[in-house]
Amino acid sequence: MSDLESRVKQAVAEAAVEQVRSGMVLGLGSGSTAALMIQALGKRLSQGQLDNITAVPTSFQSQVLASSLGIPLVDLNHVEAVDLAIDGADEVDPGFQLIKGGGACHVQEKLVASAARRFVVVVDASKLVERLNLDFLLPVEVLPGAWALVSRRLRAMGAECELRIAQRKAGPVVTDQGNLVLDAHFPGGIGDGAELERQLNSIPGVVENGLFVNLVDQVLVGEATEQGIHVRTLVPPDGP
Repeated sequence: MSDLESRVKQAVAEAAVEQVRSGMVLGLGSGSTAALMIQALGKRLSQGQLDNITAVPTSFQSQVLASSLGIPLVDLNHVEAVDLAIDGADEVDPGFQLIKGGGACHVQEKLVASAARRFVVVVDASKLVERLNLDFLLPVEVLPGAWALVSRRLRAMGAECELRIAQRKAGPVVTDQGNLVLDAHFPGGIGDGAELERQLNSIPGVVENGLFVNLVDQVLVGEATEQGIHVRTLVPPDGP
């Protein structure tokens, strides 16, 4: 990551933490921008700018980082609702549909986003796309014993797909839930995310997919211009 990219991500992370209030139950996302957000949150807690915060992590990554910063953590099963969830995205389209799951954390991320009263997405401008899945593959989490079956079903739907293979480790990526990930590409991209999400989740063996539809309340977009680094706010016209 270049210094400029790092500063853009830092700016959007700080803008998201500005929305946090004492006493909130927070959803802590995963990924590089979310990690900066967690660090900024930890700093405000340590300085006494915020207190009585409880956080629900969306991955081992966010759990370990938050714990190291002294942020109190709780399991999603032990809260009635999440006041504010903040997370990144791999792609955001004009209809506020997302693809998430580049880090294979999308199952827990979707659970937390669904439980949140407000879901704020933090991205840099490169993540804004006209149509999902033209460049970024759609993750589909599957039970280990079903990946071949689900692969055949995806191909029957017209998708190209491959089992995600781990880096610097022999074998496939294993998610925090102990499952495998198929990365799918639908020629022409994804328009109706809600219908595709329904079709994917009806396939036996599919645990969840990386489409986030009708969940977003706000997108904070960090971008660098000749005038400096700025954060834009995008809001769905009719809400989620």
